[in-house]
Amino acid sequence: MYRAEDRQALRYPMRGSTALEPPAEWAALREGCPVAHVTLPSGDPATLLTRYEDVRRMLSDDSLRRVLDADDAARIADDETGGVFNSDMARAIPDHGDAHRRWRRMVGTWFTDERMAALRPGIEAMAEKLVDDMVAHGHPADLGAHLAFPLPVWVICDLLGIPDADRDRFAHWSDALLNLTRYTQEEVDRAQDDFVDYMAAHVWAKRAAPGPDLLGALVVARDSDGRRLSERELVFTGQALLLAGHETTASMIGKMVALLLADRRRWERLLADPSLVPLAVEEVLRFDADPGIGLPRYLDAETVVAGTVLPPGTTVLCSMAAANRDEAAFDTPGELTLHRSPNPHLAFGAGSRSCLGQSLARTELRTVLDVLLRRLPSLELAAPPADLRRLEGLAVGGLSEVPVRW
Repeated sequence: MYRAEDRQALRYPMRGSTALEPPAEWAALREGCPVAHVTLPSGDPATLLTRYEDVRRMLSDDSLRRVLDADDAARIADDETGGVFNSDMARAIPDHGDAHRRWRRMVGTWFTDERMAALRPGIEAMAEKLVDDMVAHGHPADLGAHLAFPLPVWVICDLLGIPDADRDRFAHWSDALLNLTRYTQEEVDRAQDDFVDYMAAHVWAKRAAPGPDLLGALVVARDSDGRRLSERELVFTGQALLLAGHETTASMIGKMVALLLADRRRWERLLADPSLVPLAVEEVLRFDADPGIGLPRYLDAETVVAGTVLPPGTTVLCSMAAANRDEAAFDTPGELTLHRSPNPHLAFGAGSRSCLGQSLARTELRTVLDVLLRRLPSLELAAPPADLRRLEGLAVGGLSEVPVRW
């Protein structure tokens, strides 16, 4: 057990014994040291929260910054920028207060449940096509390469009005910008510069000929005071949506299928009752043991968490995944329960700054699962669950491949 009076700096992120298992430290930290000292991949110190109530409170506090742009803020990655939370992209999008609410209102109109329902037929048709291609390829096949990655890329490119033919470029850029350890500073800088140049050219093209897509609408949209988003806001909004809109969902599709197939009784339960799909998606989101680094918050003022006084300048990491296993918030949290309801998990954050694209992610996850259950009822893992490998170094977690057969 970890004791509050004997906190040692743990290496973060922590890893479970397999790619689908949670780190053993989570339970020990929640019980004995809910406010823990950790060392990030950059080597900088941070404070880790693992209890549900503490994480929910911190994420719901609109006064706290999520962008790590203060001089004494921790760097996540060991490079000059410090990682995606320290980057120009993070700084360009308003972080909190009225500016953030303005930005969120303008962009959020494109991520309503009604718009997502309208997108579903197209998402389903593309998922069907990708499954056809995977079947034609034959098994065993990597579900990640055939379905989990290309589908979200197509969806977000369609939403932004960007040709999905450029998806290989997006894959490299996002890997370089979201990876904590794999790339040199020169490679990160080049990826960022190329990505910004690409998005700037796309925004200029939309200025000349706005289309019916999200960026086409944003270049002409005005807020309630008649103001438009700046060129910088538009470029980095497009970049952020491309990164968040495909990398996290692609990762989650692969993990969802792997988790459901790791115990074939789960898959059989869904085959017998497909109406459980929405609840199953929420439970997989809660149960995910490798969602990446979590969400940071920077403290401008002294803050007390779980009886611990945190001084100004502290960088706090909120582990939603650890919080989602908290026995104080969930019955039998270590079990994947397909019919769990209610399920107030924190996979998309909490409060007014929860994930803007969560309706889109849910729509994609539910659609993929519906299509796979209908088209490939005999789907199974082509490797033991314990042999699945993590995609190392990525800030959003994931599996390097999901081998399947049918």
